[in-house]
Amino acid sequence: MPNLRPVFNILGLLIFGLGAGMLLPAAVDVAARNPDWQAFVISALATSLCGLLLAVACSGYLKEGLTIRQAFLLTGFAWLVLPAFGALPFLWLGISYTDAVFEAVSGFTTTGSTILTGLDGLPPGLLLWRSVLQWMGGVGIIVMALVLLPYLQVGGMQLFKTESSDQGEKVVARSADLVRLIALVYVGLTALCAVLYWITGMDAFDAVNHAMTTLSTGGYSTHDASFGYFTNPLTAWVCVVFMLAGAFPFSILIQAIRGRPLLIWQDAQVRALVAMLAVISFVAAVYLGLHLKIGLHEALLRTAFNFTSIVTTTGFALGDYSAWGAPIVGIALVLTFSGGCTGSTSGGIKMFRFIIFFGTLRNHMRMMVRAHRVVSTRYMGTRVTPDIAFSVLAFLVAYLGSVGIITLLLTFFGLDLLTAITGAATAIGNVGPGLGEIIGPAGNFSSLPDDAKWVLSLAMLLGRLELFTVIVLLDPEFWSR
Repeated sequence: MPNLRPVFNILGLLIFGLGAGMLLPAAVDVAARNPDWQAFVISALATSLCGLLLAVACSGYLKEGLTIRQAFLLTGFAWLVLPAFGALPFLWLGISYTDAVFEAVSGFTTTGSTILTGLDGLPPGLLLWRSVLQWMGGVGIIVMALVLLPYLQVGGMQLFKTESSDQGEKVVARSADLVRLIALVYVGLTALCAVLYWITGMDAFDAVNHAMTTLSTGGYSTHDASFGYFTNPLTAWVCVVFMLAGAFPFSILIQAIRGRPLLIWQDAQVRALVAMLAVISFVAAVYLGLHLKIGLHEALLRTAFNFTSIVTTTGFALGDYSAWGAPIVGIALVLTFSGGCTGSTSGGIKMFRFIIFFGTLRNHMRMMVRAHRVVSTRYMGTRVTPDIAFSVLAFLVAYLGSVGIITLLLTFFGLDLLTAITGAATAIGNVGPGLGEIIGPAGNFSSLPDDAKWVLSLAMLLGRLELFTVIVLLDPEFWSR
């Protein structure tokens, strides 16, 4: 059995940091003379105390970094425990712990599904806390994708190792510089997004909240109408740009900011993502122009915004696109399975896996025609080894299988088939809204049964942790020496 003390030591520090973060919305409520600051202070004290006790009890055991198995455990425990504490302030609204956990899990996983209504009238501290949860979850996702997953060899992620030196089983000790650069770029882009939102018409509070949930591709808004609340088209276009930035590989963004901007377009994932969105948005805009009789620019804004939001798994909505006709609904359903780039804050299957899958499929068909032909799949000049191709294919099978299982479970709780399928797909993909009258862009998840909410919460965590990070913990051999 792996030594759990270093894992609990780091987990305790993360819990303590989460508790300290609760003081920020408390300060906002104090400034707004809102009594809800008490909820955050009490939650902060309870959370920080638990984290401090755990960290102190297990201190002194982390010397040279974590082993592979310890990294798996830390990743799973962190994403399971932090939302449990992050849910505490929501209880002040008088909602059940089930609803509070669902909201917190949706925040940490940057899914954006919500059970709350009347957002326009909620206390400012609580609205800020929802945004902070997504912002913290977003940077945690990037660190996990760039630092941990390549060494855990999850779903082909070993292709993206950032260090050539052999680390053996140590996956944390030499990554401090990368984490620091990620944090600087993440904070810088969030600040720039907030300034541009403010310039284009948002007030300062809305600008800060929406900047955090845009870069994290989370999609929580401070208004029930989401981005439909804001009337300036420039605001929506700013959101499109920064949703894409959140869905780009942060390793590439770091290099671009350090003087190599052309690397962004040289990345195969970025080209595939932008090209797909450009083509689909234009075709759908022409369709809307012909059927809804609206101008091309407005139609293009609607399609580009909503499709970018779906593909980057942000979850913002600009109008109810489920009412735009069956073809648009069909496109939205298919795009729910896509996702952004590896090493970004977005969820979904990810572009690089599609690239490798179709490359492997193409080579297989060529070998069927010429059985003795030797072909190899390449990704940006790098040969894709059989183990990488296999892990990508295994991930795709596990992903689709998980959606099927979650769909089946949801139907047992009385959900109709459309709600069950899109609820499962949006939870595993961390997209946000589903389709249909209940959980579509104009609805939310509040009316679902509690059992369904727990299933969807687990599905959000499963998708956010790239499936195998959780599944491997269920293998008895993992726990043996």
